[in-house]
Amino acid sequence: MTFAVPADPESVFTYGAPALKFGAGAAAEIGFDLAQYGARRVLVVTDARVAATGAPARVAEQLAGYGMEAHVYDGVHVEPTDESLEAAAAHARASGPWDAFVAVGGGSSIDTAKAVNLLTTNPGALIDYVNVPVGGGRAPSQPLKPLVAVPTTTGTGSESTTICVLDVLELKVKTGISHPRLRPALAVVDPDLTMTQPAGVTAAAGMDILCHALESYTARPYTSFERKRPEQRVPYCGANPVSDMWSEQALRLLAGSFRTAVRDGDDAEARAGMAMAATFAGLGFGNAGVHIPHANAYPIAGRVRDFHPDGYPKDEPLVPHGMAVALTAPEAFRFTFEACPDRHLRAAGLLDPAAGGDPAGRLPAVLTALMRDIGLPNGIGGVGYTEADVPDLVEGAAKQQRLLATAPRPVGEDDLAAILTRSVELW
Repeated sequence: MTFAVPADPESVFTYGAPALKFGAGAAAEIGFDLAQYGARRVLVVTDARVAATGAPARVAEQLAGYGMEAHVYDGVHVEPTDESLEAAAAHARASGPWDAFVAVGGGSSIDTAKAVNLLTTNPGALIDYVNVPVGGGRAPSQPLKPLVAVPTTTGTGSESTTICVLDVLELKVKTGISHPRLRPALAVVDPDLTMTQPAGVTAAAGMDILCHALESYTARPYTSFERKRPEQRVPYCGANPVSDMWSEQALRLLAGSFRTAVRDGDDAEARAGMAMAATFAGLGFGNAGVHIPHANAYPIAGRVRDFHPDGYPKDEPLVPHGMAVALTAPEAFRFTFEACPDRHLRAAGLLDPAAGGDPAGRLPAVLTALMRDIGLPNGIGGVGYTEADVPDLVEGAAKQQRLLATAPRPVGEDDLAAILTRSVELW
């Protein structure tokens, strides 16, 4: 089943992206770059592990060299929560005002900086801005300050997007805030900063890149939606020619670099390929959108009980976002195959030119082979879930209507339950 042809189909798609600086050594130019915005007081947002590498301190020193007063906040929580974002915003309010922000770290640091920027420039509480139905879905009423995003992991694409992802602890659900004003002003992607990324982080974050590219490439076409008024346009507008281009290029890069980057973290060429793939995938999905694997990932990560992945802090249970996305991706793409077979087969061929077998199972087989090779868990059962947990996971995934609306075929709770059940054990 696919969507009915709308009576008045959409004919317009939108595309947005930050300014981009890419390449080895790019992070050494942030002082110059931020000086162009006329900033005087800058808050550098990071987490304790990244702070220990010295990279945030070096950024602060650069800023000082250009006459800026820079302070480092290293209280970012890996996989941000509503509590951690509110704590970061409270710190920023107490120590501000700030003219600009720099996020140095993975998606957690960049998303935290987005939330801090939002909450220090606009009235209201965090939950007011969280996507409906979890939160109020309020749009910012005031402009945000310039944000420079400096990723030290290759995966989230948050440096390119309008999205801030968080766990709402009381509801045990992962959700987000989405608005064009959250997009960073400048993304500085320096592959040298990713060289110390552990293999487990490279594997999980790399699957996030892969699913960004695959989900945006197979997303519902923008022309399948009813026409919107200008004020109704949202960042996720559906698959379109520009996002398709970025997604295809990301898949090509991943085919040549992903396994190598996990196996040999010192391979500079593979690291650069992963950094470029993450950037390309972010430029794609940040406009087209993602769908079922990401919707499932939110409750998988939000309801974790006792799983501690390699390469991540061991102080509390955690299913990293990219890993959570990957665990139902093979079965999600088996479900979506009938909506756009040509795209699924082309994606499988870009990742593995030798891929064959049953057409509907070709992309799932390519994905499971990759997951085995890079050491990911064997489905959601590998992170502690059983079939008895499926109803709760369905409840959480069904709340992600902003994402599910972009799926290439209608997906109901029974469909989600089937995908999750088949994902308990993938191989």
